[in-house]
Amino acid sequence: MTARQFTLDDLKRILIECAGADEAVDLDGDILDEGFEAIGYESLAILETGGRIETEYEVALDESVLSVHATPRELIAAVNELLTVAA
Repeated sequence: MTARQFTLDDLKRILIECAGADEAVDLDGDILDEGFEAIGYESLAILETGGRIETEYEVALDESVLSVHATPRELIAAVNELLTVAA
């Protein structure tokens, strides 16, 4: 059985749906290693995003996942690790 994958496009879609997009930030640019605050998303937006990820991907994100993984690349990797374990 192949584990479902969580991608940057998935993350961008959820971020925009939860908190909108800062017009000054190009989410289609190279944002993988940018901090969430640098791309316009503060802690409340990240918490909402985490909730959506849990609902859509049926994973349980520990609070530390959202605080420790400060970049999109780190969060995507953490979610994919959970998805792999769940498969």
